[in-house]
Amino acid sequence: MQILSATGHALWMSFTMLWQIFWGLSLGFLFSAVIEVTVSKSEMSRLLPDDSPRSLTLASLFGAASSSCSYAAVAMARSMIRKGADFTAAMAFQFAATNLVLELGVLMWVLIAWQFAAAEFIGGPIMIVVLALLFRFFLRPSLKRCAIDQANKGVAGSMEGHAAMSMGKQEGTWRKRLTSRDGWKAMSHSYVMNWTMLWRDIGVGLLVAGAVAAWVPDSFWQTFFLASHPTIAMVWGAFVGPLIAIASFTCSVGNVPLAAVLWKGGISFGGVASFIFGDLVILPIINIYRKYYGGKMTGFMAATFYIAMVVAALIVEGLFQLLGWVPHERHTAVVDAAITFNYTTVLNIIFGIVFIALTIVFFRTGGVEMMHMMKRAEHPATGNGHEHHAHGSEASRDESRSHQSH
Repeated sequence: MQILSATGHALWMSFTMLWQIFWGLSLGFLFSAVIEVTVSKSEMSRLLPDDSPRSLTLASLFGAASSSCSYAAVAMARSMIRKGADFTAAMAFQFAATNLVLELGVLMWVLIAWQFAAAEFIGGPIMIVVLALLFRFFLRPSLKRCAIDQANKGVAGSMEGHAAMSMGKQEGTWRKRLTSRDGWKAMSHSYVMNWTMLWRDIGVGLLVAGAVAAWVPDSFWQTFFLASHPTIAMVWGAFVGPLIAIASFTCSVGNVPLAAVLWKGGISFGGVASFIFGDLVILPIINIYRKYYGGKMTGFMAATFYIAMVVAALIVEGLFQLLGWVPHERHTAVVDAAITFNYTTVLNIIFGIVFIALTIVFFRTGGVEMMHMMKRAEHPATGNGHEHHAHGSEASRDESRSHQSH
């Protein structure tokens, strides 16, 4: 009975977290869909020929206007490299696509505090600058060439179809794409695809966060995070945050509920930031790096990514402490939530209607067929690495044209 009671408690905690974050997720995915439809990314590779400040800035802006799914961001970065983009610029895009997107900021603001959303948007560019410097000083040209050669083999990873669609050419001005009937159809496709890409990460994140909130006492976290030693805790939190992300196996917005639990448990402000940053070093994505760029480059990327995450988190912690912006209260809308009729309920109803309406449009305008084509592009039945890319690209181009026509 105790096991059933404990399991029920954890599941209830997960459900209350879902109740609190649903409208924020729906709003964030709607923002992402609007940006996906209005911002053309077909010329990204041409605009990112080197690791100059201009290229890195453009890469960051393109990333911020892209998907929050870490797997899709990694696939898009590899696609950019294969089309001629600079390796460092592609990595900057990848970081921005997972840390500077609107839906992540919305959830951080709503579920924990506005300071955490600000930390993500300030810490993301800092992390990109640190990473660019590490690449410039320590990435050997020979290792970079080997990684690009491996990337050009086209070994399948994950979310290849979505990457090809996002990189596809878009017709007309952004106003026309946004206001036209076809543009709204495309928006519904992008909105639903965001849910389908991230539902697993969101679900795992909620289950892990619910179990941790229900079963692990705050006293354990306070001891683990050295909460009684504030100065040491600031440094320790920044270093341990990405390691917890690796252990949690979740990424992108799926990390936010667990971030709220960790914050309530006693992790430092910078530790929360580094934990969210850590979605690009979880083990499944490390394995994709190995396929895309080879073992040696994967080791280099994992080490430099980790250093960039820790350094950015420490800088953000110091800056926010100096400005007096670090929250003193550790209450969160997720962990301390209760289901009542309040503004959350009203917002859930509103964005539930948005979800239903866009999902209906998705099913009525060829969305299911489009997703089947994307999956066929990602998992061709035959062929070697080069043939995989050829078939995948052809199917993805066909899917991209279908997406735009809808």
